[in-house]
Amino acid sequence: MSSSTYVLITGGNRGLGEALVTRFLAQPNRTVIAANRDPNHPTSKALDLLPKGEGSRLIVVKYDAAVEQDAFDVAKTLQTDHGINHLDIVVANAGIFKSYPPVKDVKVEQILEHVQVNVFGVIWLFQATRELLKKSPNAPIFVPMTSGASSLTRQPPVPNAAYGPSKAMLNWFGVKINAEEEWLNTFLLDPGFVQTESANSAARQFGMEKATLPVDEATDGLFRVITTSTKERDGGNMVFYTGEVLTW
Repeated sequence: MSSSTYVLITGGNRGLGEALVTRFLAQPNRTVIAANRDPNHPTSKALDLLPKGEGSRLIVVKYDAAVEQDAFDVAKTLQTDHGINHLDIVVANAGIFKSYPPVKDVKVEQILEHVQVNVFGVIWLFQATRELLKKSPNAPIFVPMTSGASSLTRQPPVPNAAYGPSKAMLNWFGVKINAEEEWLNTFLLDPGFVQTESANSAARQFGMEKATLPVDEATDGLFRVITTSTKERDGGNMVFYTGEVLTW
């Protein structure tokens, strides 16, 4: 076993990403990489104040999921600037949820904008970190964050013709990565409708006061799922924050 567990979380300065960074960093012997668009933003700087477990450290790196080269730059920076030669866990959390049209009104540009970040961004991240994950001395995990909005059988009754389809496409790639890479545990993680800034904004668009699930409850579940997951149980599945394997 490696003396330190190396965890990369994209979108790590706010919402669920920041909450997961907090959980991992509080554990002993963790190197947590919080990747986000602006390491100099106040939300990024505030990560330095998070409690750290014994032997744990935080690294903040620039990463924009909409930019292909950024994923490869992150992988290079970790090796050349921080001496990191492997990753154990990669959480592809960065994503966008910007517009909520019904199918009759959705514009192709809206769909493509969501696909660029929510699908292409995850593909690029996997390609960029694959060799580092393969060098893990443990059982490496690649976890794209999906959504119940992607489901074909459990779609929520709200207009969602840009974000939902992008996550459905992401699911296909997650299942395929898990099948192609026998050494890698890849599963799609559904956090539920969590009370993050973006989800609360969406909830108001749907006539709700806020999203349904408190951030701490969701994050505790997500952390438990990630840290106890096995390929045999979760690989290639959509897994809820409770640990339940969901139907597509």
